This record gives sequence, structure tokens and C-alpha cells, in this order.
Amino acid sequence: MQPSASPHDMSSSRQSCEIPPARFCDWKTYRCAYEVYGPETSSLPPLLLIHPIGVGLARSFWHRFCQKWQELEPNRAIYSPDLLGCGESDMPTLAYRPLDWAEQLQHFISTVIQQPAIVITQGALMPVALELGGLPDADSLVKAHIWSGPPAWSIVSKPAVEWQQQLAWRFFRSPLGNGFYRYARRKAFLDSFSQQKLFAEPGAVDREWLSLLHAGSRDMASRHAVFAFLAGFWRQDYRPQLGALSQPTFVTFGDSASSISRTGQVEPASERLRDYLDCLPHGSGCITPGRNVLPYENTHDFVTAISSFIQEIA
Repeated sequence: MQPSASPHDMSSSRQSCEIPPARFCDWKTYRCAYEVYGPETSSLPPLLLIHPIGVGLARSFWHRFCQKWQELEPNRAIYSPDLLGCGESDMPTLAYRPLDWAEQLQHFISTVIQQPAIVITQGALMPVALELGGLPDADSLVKAHIWSGPPAWSIVSKPAVEWQQQLAWRFFRSPLGNGFYRYARRKAFLDSFSQQKLFAEPGAVDREWLSLLHAGSRDMASRHAVFAFLAGFWRQDYRPQLGALSQPTFVTFGDSASSISRTGQVEPASERLRDYLDCLPHGSGCITPGRNVLPYENTHDFVTAISSFIQEIA
């Protein structure tokens, strides 16, 4: 089905470049939203952005990055979709797993982008990119990967405990889970969590960030994707898949990066980067100032860090 356009509220953004209107395409029985920046007819490999999962997070996470990249390279197309369960995409009650979102993106690349993309992924959504890069027709989907702050190595090298995931999912689907989500989307909680877990500088947790999270969490149906993430359906031992990934992959961590592992184990950024590069067959990377949300917190340095890699791929 051909994508269609609809108006998009831009009143809360303070970006200097115009945020494009939302477009929609169908996948299975679902309606999925996305934005496009730059010329869709460009000969340069397009960028495909995978936003993180969290309270209120969706494609708007990438607005700062899109603005900065447009200033640097206006002739490259950027595609920024809302994953199923997030933003303006449909929000069915599902125990979302990385393969679900990878299949959504597989369809998106095949029907909308229609050429291999450079996939840029934030945080613990790295397994989605990994699943996408491992699909049978991966070479027609993905030209290269860029991972910003992927999960701690102690998480991605550990086998999943299925019963724990199912138990957590049942809790989150209970009335207690409903109440937890209402609590978690309060401004005070979002402010505190962002300062403690996401940003290197507390002052960087600004009104724009909190407004973004508040707007994205107003629909209670958005809790299902967040709960699937918190239940850990994305957790497993990914070392075999990492070792088999055929596409060039660039990994960057913030120099103040911290693990959100339930074990509380701290892994220095340099150690985390080394572990990934030791496993990836075509890996490279760097350490960038910031903590756990580099494309938003330190957009300038993040763009600078990945630009040479993208130019080499192009």
C-alpha cells in the first residue's frame, strides 16, 4: 500500500528545521507512522532510525538528530518510523519481541524505502537491528549498522530466563502494572529517572525532553511496548548472532555510560566497546562525551562521531 500523509503537531518543537508531517503505511493488520527528511530520490544510502523503547519514547526522540544531520548533509534521506506500540503507530496488546519490530522494519524497507539503509539504533533496541541484519534477505535491507549505547555486555551475553520474563509480563498486565505506568509517566518520576539513568548532566534534562515524554505517554495503550521491554523479552545471549553479522557496524558509547542491568554490574565504556568489537566481524567504534542517550543529549558530538563511518559506507 502506498504511504499517505496526515497533519502532524509541531507546536511543541523548538527545532530550527521543519518537522515533516506524519505518513502512514500498513503492515499486517496494523497502521504504522513514520517521517521522512530530505530527498527520497537521493542516490545516497538513506538513514533508518530505530528509536528506544521507554515511557513516552517514539520517533520524536530523533528530532534533534534529524535537524543536525540535515545541516550537515541535506541531500541524504532520513526515515524515522514509530515502532508498533509507540507514537502514532497502532498499539496492540502484544508481548513485543525484537523479531516483531525487525519484521515491521523489513516490510518498511522493502515497501517504502526500497533500497538498503544505514540503520541507526539507540540503546537496548540493538537486538532489533541485529534481528533485521540477520534476516534471509538482509543484504537488500541493511547496508550498515550504527549502534548508540547498546546494552551492557553482561546482558547480551547471558541466556534468557523465560519463566522470569513471563512472570514479569503477567505482573505488568495486572492492575498493579496499570498503576505503575500511571506513576511512571508523572513528570517528577521522568525527571528523576532521566537525571539518574540517562543523562550525564542533570541540567540537560530540559523542558523539551520532559514534554516529549509526557506527550508520548498520554495514551495508556503505549504501556504495552514499555512493559514488554521491561519484562525483558529482548534479553538473550546474542553472541552467536553478533559473531555472524555480515554488515559493517559502528558502535559508540558515552564516556559516562552506565549499565541499567538488574545486577547493578558496572562496565566502563571502554570495556563495553572492546567486548562488542571483539565479537563483531566488521566492527569499529568510539567513545563520545555523554551518557546513555547520545543522539539527544549530545547531538553534535554524536553526529561528528558517526559521520566519517557513514561517508565511507556511501
